[in-house]
Amino acid sequence: MSAQFGRWNIDGRPLDPDYLTPAEGILAPYGPDTRASYAKGEIAILFRALHTTLESRQETGSHVLTSGSILTWDGRLDNRAELLCELKEVSSAEATDAVIVAAAYKAHGTGCFAKLIGDWALSIWEPGSRSLILAKDPVGTRPLYYSFDKNGVTWSSILDPLVLLAGKSFTLEEEYLAGWLAFFPAAHLTPYAGVHSVPPSCFVRLTPERRSVSMYWDFDPSLKIRYGSDRDYEEHFRQVFALSVRRRLRSTAPVLAELSGGMDSSSIVCMADALLSRGDAETPLLDTISYYNDSEPNWNERPYFSKVEEKRGRAGCHIDVASQDFNLSAVDDSRFIATPGTCIPPTKPAREFRAHLAAHGYRVLLSGVGGDEFTGGVPTPVPELADLFASAHFGKLVRRLKVWALAKRQPWLRLLHDTAFLFLPPWAFGTPLHKAPPVWLHRDFVNRNRSALGGYAKRLKFFGPLPTFQENLASLDNLRRQLACQIPPSEPPYEKRYPYLDRTLLEFLCAIPREQLVRPGQRRSLMRRSLAEIVPAEILERKRKAYVARAPLLGLARALPLLERELPFGQAAGIFDSHKLAASVKKAMQGGDTSIIALQRILLLEGWLARLASQSLICGLPPISLHHADGPFALTTPIRQSEEPTA
Repeated sequence: MSAQFGRWNIDGRPLDPDYLTPAEGILAPYGPDTRASYAKGEIAILFRALHTTLESRQETGSHVLTSGSILTWDGRLDNRAELLCELKEVSSAEATDAVIVAAAYKAHGTGCFAKLIGDWALSIWEPGSRSLILAKDPVGTRPLYYSFDKNGVTWSSILDPLVLLAGKSFTLEEEYLAGWLAFFPAAHLTPYAGVHSVPPSCFVRLTPERRSVSMYWDFDPSLKIRYGSDRDYEEHFRQVFALSVRRRLRSTAPVLAELSGGMDSSSIVCMADALLSRGDAETPLLDTISYYNDSEPNWNERPYFSKVEEKRGRAGCHIDVASQDFNLSAVDDSRFIATPGTCIPPTKPAREFRAHLAAHGYRVLLSGVGGDEFTGGVPTPVPELADLFASAHFGKLVRRLKVWALAKRQPWLRLLHDTAFLFLPPWAFGTPLHKAPPVWLHRDFVNRNRSALGGYAKRLKFFGPLPTFQENLASLDNLRRQLACQIPPSEPPYEKRYPYLDRTLLEFLCAIPREQLVRPGQRRSLMRRSLAEIVPAEILERKRKAYVARAPLLGLARALPLLERELPFGQAAGIFDSHKLAASVKKAMQGGDTSIIALQRILLLEGWLARLASQSLICGLPPISLHHADGPFALTTPIRQSEEPTA
């Protein structure tokens, strides 16, 4: 992705000509190709480009409209052809994405945002109305942050300059930390109070008088796709999946794809190969990267990704992730780390990954994130039964209960109970034990942040959209929050693209009957049927991938003694009680039941808070050195990061 940074002095004061200079050094690693800037009176904009497509090489930074508005575009526009047919003002098929978007904005105003399909974020400065518009795509694949005060607005693709160049200390955004400790925080939050993230599928309009956030597009619950045969669903799926993969193969350089040996990544690679074989993809080459850990008894991916490599006749890069030791003291103390999730120095596998990207010039990485959530990766009948329950199709509900009860070997009354439970309010049965906040969190902290600590969970509505539609939107919201926590990579820079999060594909999956996706005894039924001639049978027929459990446990065992001593920063921030935390740690060391992820994340949070305290960036933290007297923090954790290959 490219990067932009801007400042608007709302009070009308002209900006210093050198204002952009400090931000230049921060943004340069993210956009190493070309630099462009715009400065006039009260507004200044900096753009650093990372070229990934043929059209992006022709873009020169901010685009000036005939109205005088300034549009700064960071993205990949996937429906170029459709928009060119509609926008008569743009006659050249070789027009850049930014030129097409500018023409669409001129024709439709903010209504054009719903027409833009792809991964993107943009800013528009309107001097006539003295307003700034910030927007990004419905999934939120590109970051865009902003802060505002009585004097002006600052915005950036990268969080760092908004914090480092603010000239002040920040208060921690408590809800963000609560969300991060439990699952993932809301997509509009950052760790810093007063610094916001543009929500997915929304645009923010800022004027001297007010700030407004508006949703410009959402999935249509009335859209339903019904065919008379399985074959029609299978053909439609192949079409939209191929379209999604082809869109993300738009690159002038070779593309790298993650290949884990699971159905998600394998299907992407095999479909990409099919497109390349018939000349229907823009990239010159597709390579793969796979991770393995022969020391894990329950995680053996090598036979499966080897089957895909055998089919395509070419081996990819293989990285051993058995060593995942992180030492927080290994990072340069002076380096700013924007979020607690990135407070991890590069491991040996991560360094190998970065070196491989740099050596081969990859600028695009394909990821299988989202496939499990939307193609029926969890073989549960409850969403299908909930649809029948909510639509009062009781005869079919009884028949499907019997079929599923036999397949699941469960009493049908239990399945009916699980279905009805989804519609009940949270207070009816209380919080499930596995979702309850850790006992060592401060009670006041928990009471203030129950929604974030519970993953913003909502019960299904009996009336309105079908329960499966509601579940799909909840899954998408979870993924939006996860993507919002990722920090763009810069060493080297590259774009991460997600074929399963394509808008056209998601619209199709949300509109078809649930029984096409999951059937008794067969999860991912539609995907398996549709790709039978494209993906090796060993992949399609394999059992659900096991989650790695041993490495996190071993790593946490080595790190637990650190949690037994006082952790002053989280205590000072009012997040946890050190005494209760120590008791939980002792219980974990004795084999008791406790949350591994929660303990891992509290270690990362403490190390991150310590770093911020040493840099005087946060109010209210004790002025203590990053390292405790009895040694640095050290831990092993498999928490997934945007540029860290993990188990």
